[in-house]
Amino acid sequence: MKQTRFTSAALVTLLLTVTTPLYAQEPKRITILYDAFGPPSGLVKDWGFAALVEYSGKRVLFDTGNDAKIFESNVRQLGIDLTRLDAVVISHRHGDHTSGLTHLLEVNPGVKIYTPHEGAFFKSQAPAGFLEPQPGLPPDLRYYDGKPPERWVSGTPWEKGRFEIVTATTEILPGFYVLTTRSQKPGTMEMNEASLAIRTPRGLAVVVGCSHPGVERIVEEAAKIDPRIYTVAGGFHLVLTPREEIQRTADALYSDLKVERVAPGHCTSEKGFAVFLDRFKDRFDRAGLGAVVALP
Repeated sequence: MKQTRFTSAALVTLLLTVTTPLYAQEPKRITILYDAFGPPSGLVKDWGFAALVEYSGKRVLFDTGNDAKIFESNVRQLGIDLTRLDAVVISHRHGDHTSGLTHLLEVNPGVKIYTPHEGAFFKSQAPAGFLEPQPGLPPDLRYYDGKPPERWVSGTPWEKGRFEIVTATTEILPGFYVLTTRSQKPGTMEMNEASLAIRTPRGLAVVVGCSHPGVERIVEEAAKIDPRIYTVAGGFHLVLTPREEIQRTADALYSDLKVERVAPGHCTSEKGFAVFLDRFKDRFDRAGLGAVVALP
């Protein structure tokens, strides 16, 4: 019987080939790139939100913060390569979530950006019929001299952006879903907001921007995909909310919606952090600037 002999170098190569996949696992995490709180670091704290989701070999940027220069600085210090993105999701039109698009599109102008339907803000389109042409009017009162284009495309501050408007729950990548909900709250009435849900073996990881429609409502929408909610991370929009209402929201997520963990940030408020920390205890993940929220 012929025996196979290995040199020392060949044996090392063989061992590395066999064992490398055990150690080279893909990241499963949410990294907070922009927020106004967190432990001391060289990162710049500012009001706003941005996070990078890495899961199943995919990288999705969620929101871009309040200031393009600060966003650029934090991204650089965290070693994030914005040219290696599979998609971007913008939660809503407010500047503390969109301003970093200026920097993003300088380094990655071709990336697809998913947004909620927000009128003319994200380069939306409308049929020419919405102008309701009136042929009997004098020529100088006719739009486009009475010959409007078939579709009217609005402008945007980010002309280079490849925006795709999402109006219903959409799977943008395998296991990555963009949810859309509409606010019915005073001050943000009828604002559409997008959230991101990622499938994990223990349920959905839900990333929210500001939760203007209500964090409970967003989680209920996510539960239509999978009733198991592993975590909710991001802004819960509880600033100026009475403590009793915050307590009711925390109880609802904990008891009614059976959310396993929370990682509140941004507009949740310090009062909100205190209430959720007390309710979820060791199932509360600190998610300030630079934090990494592990996913299963």
